[in-house]
Amino acid sequence: MDFPLVFLYSIALLPLLYLIHRYFHRKSFQNCYILDYECYKPTPDRKVSSKFSGEVIRRNKQLGINEYKFLLKAIVSSGIGEETYSPRMMFEGREASANLTDALLEMDEFFLDSIGKLLDRTGIPAAEIDVLVVNISMLSVMPSLSARIINFYKLRDDVKVYNITGMGCSASLISINAVESIFRSSKNVNALVVASESLSLGWYSGRDRSMILANCLFRCGGCAILLTNKPSLKSKALFKLKNLSRTHHGSRDESYNCCLQQEDDKGITGFHLGKDLPKAATKAFIDNLKEIAPKILPISELLRFIILRFIHKLNNSVPKPKINFKTGIDHFCLHTGGKAVIDGVAENLSLTESDVEPARMTLHRFGNTSASSLWYVLSYMKAKKRLKKGDRVFMISFGAGFKCNSCMWEVVRDLDGENTVWKEFIDEYPKQDLGVNNAFIKKYGWIRDEDPDDFWVPDDIEIPEDDDEIPALLDHIKYLRSKAKQV
Repeated sequence: MDFPLVFLYSIALLPLLYLIHRYFHRKSFQNCYILDYECYKPTPDRKVSSKFSGEVIRRNKQLGINEYKFLLKAIVSSGIGEETYSPRMMFEGREASANLTDALLEMDEFFLDSIGKLLDRTGIPAAEIDVLVVNISMLSVMPSLSARIINFYKLRDDVKVYNITGMGCSASLISINAVESIFRSSKNVNALVVASESLSLGWYSGRDRSMILANCLFRCGGCAILLTNKPSLKSKALFKLKNLSRTHHGSRDESYNCCLQQEDDKGITGFHLGKDLPKAATKAFIDNLKEIAPKILPISELLRFIILRFIHKLNNSVPKPKINFKTGIDHFCLHTGGKAVIDGVAENLSLTESDVEPARMTLHRFGNTSASSLWYVLSYMKAKKRLKKGDRVFMISFGAGFKCNSCMWEVVRDLDGENTVWKEFIDEYPKQDLGVNNAFIKKYGWIRDEDPDDFWVPDDIEIPEDDDEIPALLDHIKYLRSKAKQV
């Protein structure tokens, strides 16, 4: 073939080569990377000890012995320890009369601590943030909380801002999804996601059991996450987003009503957790898995499941097959909604105690920090140096609505245990026999045997710090009761 003909063929192929180049060039900017993230650890003076928990409960004069027994059972079965954190106004005895200033202070302490640390550590100045996504479900103010962050850190005038409220515990993955969508259409973008929850104005001071339960579960926390789609920053990234799936069952009445902010019969506002919650969560979880499983599991596992399911339909004596999610997942990052939530996911996915250890320990140390809880679990894995290059991390979250959101991250490089919220005390974990060594049982287990008709504790009685002093306290209470009866 002579040169002119080759040249003509080459010219004809140029448009195709250009389109191929343009496709892969655009594709390189559509990846979603996590550069770094910072979980918030409040100051030690905000820790909720078992002694302080008892004092807070006693301040609610609407509660009686039956409510005390219910709360004891709830806090013991929740899996929460006594080093979690609450808003400052609780330590001032004002949980029943919190104001907007309290709520903003709670947020400001998180914003000024975690976002600043994240930007300093990554070397990304605030002026280079192109997108800001803030999700705080229970607090909506004007100007918005996102505007508050812009003012604190002096972000650019053209920063793209998204302020998300009311999405509950699954909101951080919704924020990640919003960033992912922006990355698909824009090049060289840095995005800051801020996830937390405001508890100050959400404290329930009534006696409705379905609403007082939230007081036991939720604790203060937050996370700031810096994401990018810049190929030049790929080598500095921690994780790469592979897949994300969102399921919303809000059209179903039982799902919508199981997790609801409302007023009780006395007009006191609180957060209702209904009896249909486990059922709603299971249905949303199953539907979400059906969508994301084909995207994250190897073909061999999907084919195995399809063949065995077909055989099971032909012959019921053959055991019903279950998908082995561990064939496509190395680490499970579960929402710390409570011990029952973790147990339920573990049972459905056939997970071992080792698989759910990060979630259990996070629940014990930090409680349910709502939308930020997933990132405390991820930090536990990082602090334990378990995340290696190429590992796949599966995140699962649940939220009011009712929603189940999940995603898969790929670890970009081997991660050390530095710069995590767990760094100072990671060697103390995992803790063993949390049920046997429960601090709340040691201090308040005697309440379970109390007679409702005879129960009375003087207001001036102080709960001791030392559990060994509890027997003496009970003897003193019995003495005061007998003396009161004589009078």
